Amino acid sequence: MEKLSTDKYIIGIARIALGFELFWAFIDKMFGLGHATSKDGAIINGGKATLGFLKFGTVDSPLHSFFSSIAGGWLTEVLFLAGLALIGLALILGIGTRIAGVSGALLMALMYLASLPMENNPILDEHAIYLLMFLYFATFDKVGHYLGFGAQWAEITNNNPILA
Repeated sequence: MEKLSTDKYIIGIARIALGFELFWAFIDKMFGLGHATSKDGAIINGGKATLGFLKFGTVDSPLHSFFSSIAGGWLTEVLFLAGLALIGLALILGIGTRIAGVSGALLMALMYLASLPMENNPILDEHAIYLLMFLYFATFDKVGHYLGFGAQWAEITNNNPILA
């Protein structure tokens, strides 16, 4: 096992933190822990994770008609929730970080577009910053090795660069 330098620790911690951010959102939406999602709005109680924001939170967006049309649909719900859970877990564990990085960047790009126009900054919000972090995780080697199971995953996948 290689000795990690400070920068690799920071990369590992950033990867885990972003993964936890997504996985927590999944858990909260699934079970309604009372943070962003109430008990009544939880998926297990019949709630829809995408309905409220995409239908009513995008009213000022130039893409409102598109986002409103997919709000609460079964495919939108499944893809959004699976994305939160799987991307989050992959980053926490340090496995499949390339696929998680590309998928996370796509998710953040869509969330960024849904947030237009920005409330506090005319150009950037947290989704744009997360998107950049996801692109970093998708393009750099061994991101999952730092404080994760990337090395073991590489052995399992025969060092397949796409599955890294």
